[in-house]
This record gives sequence, structure tokens and C-alpha cells, in this order.
Amino acid sequence: MCTIAQKLALKYEPVALIWSDQKPEGALQFEKGRWGCVMAAFAAAAEKGRTYAFDAETFGCPGGGVGLGFGNAYLQFMGGEEGFCGFLSSGNSDTPEGRALVEQAAKFMRGSMLEHFAHGEGYRKSPDAVRKFIKALPIMQVPTRYVIFKPLSQVRESDQVKSITFLANPDQISALTILANYDADDNERVIMPHAAGCQSIGIYGYRESAKSQRRAVVGLVDPSARKTIRRLGKDLLTFTVSPEMYAQMEQDLPGSFVERETWKSLGN
Repeated sequence: MCTIAQKLALKYEPVALIWSDQKPEGALQFEKGRWGCVMAAFAAAAEKGRTYAFDAETFGCPGGGVGLGFGNAYLQFMGGEEGFCGFLSSGNSDTPEGRALVEQAAKFMRGSMLEHFAHGEGYRKSPDAVRKFIKALPIMQVPTRYVIFKPLSQVRESDQVKSITFLANPDQISALTILANYDADDNERVIMPHAAGCQSIGIYGYRESAKSQRRAVVGLVDPSARKTIRRLGKDLLTFTVSPEMYAQMEQDLPGSFVERETWKSLGN
């Protein structure tokens, strides 16, 4: 039982990210070669209690492959990494090579996806800025076949949990931030990197979990991911912690601010 979720009155169940070589019985999985959004799967785990499994052929989209830890999946993007650099910034229609790529993309891309490929999402100033973005990402290769999303209440003792992610509103994010720093040696145990929604949950969580001084990761600063899970609420962010940080936060609840009038007066 997650005491944090109860005390903070979270609407949705925390989701565990697990590494495994075995696919859980009944787990859902994207079809090989078909597009899918990792954040939609995360939302289904939090809201409906579903379990999802991903592997190197079923991560849905290149950003999701990077986010879950299946290497530099941007190399699989239309036009490779350079095609993605245009897509995330100012588009691919500014050069003859890029326009040729757009013509190829038009054979199977439609709507906003084709528009973004041609003219960019505008999330970084230029393709060069996206190259720096990719270089700064903690891209890695997970050591197991599967990465799994599972509601925290369904986690077994044998599961190799790598992170736990809360969906929280601003009041609850403030509470989680206090808990993450409650007995720390400094005041900076929470970070908010610019990353895709799945990358904040996945590779940034992996990186922080491996440190001696772990930090929580706030995510859903990606408008595309926010649009995907908008139905769950427009004021939500993710808050990802290592299992060790989660256990410490649970331990620190008794006697903390959650039992004081200021927190209670917020009415969560």
C-alpha cells in the first residue's frame, strides 16, 4: 500500500517501471513496427491498472525507444538523427535534401505529423540545438529484454523495479518535493530536465537511480506528452523516484507537514 498516495490524495495510482527478461502474463504490448505512445501506456497503467511491456521492436516511436532505454532509437527516425533534428526544431523543408525527405514522408505521414516533419515542432531553436539536446540525453541500453509499466499495487517482491512515478497536481508536486528533500544534505534533490515525457520517467530516472545522491525527476514538460494524457487532467506532472528514495519518503511521512494544518488546508 502506498501511504504517500493516500496522504497526498493522489487521483491516480503510482506506476512502477520494471526491467525484466520475462513478459508478464496478460501484459499489453504495441504491435511490432506500429506507432504508439509510451505515455498513453503509462496513463493506462495509472488510470486503469493495466500492465504494458516494451521491447526493442515494440517501443512505439523513436522518442519512446530512447526514453525507455533501447539505445539511440532516433537513428530509426525518418531521415535518421538529422531528420529528427529538423522535426523537433525548424523542420526539414529548408534544404533540397530535406525537401526530398518530406516528399518521401508524405507517402505515409499525415496531418500534424507531416506538418511537423516539414516545418518543425519548434521545441528547440534549430537542428543544431537538437543535436546538443540528444548529446545531453543519458541514452543507454537496458540490460533486459523488456521494460514494463505496472501499477505499484501489483508489483511483486521479485520484480526489478527501477523507478516509481507519481501523477500529481502542483500542490502534490510541492509535497513530493518537500519529501524528496526532507532529510537531505542539500536543497536540490529534484530536477526538471527538458525531455520527452517518457524520457523523464525512463532514462533520467535510471541515471538518478544509479547515483549515490539520488534526485527525483519532474516530467510532463513536453506539450506533446501533455496532449496525449490530457484526459487525465490538465494540471498534472510526473514525479519519478528510485525505489530507495520512495522507501525513504514513505518512512519520513509520520510527523511531517502532511499532518499539519497548512497542508490539510489546501484540500487535496
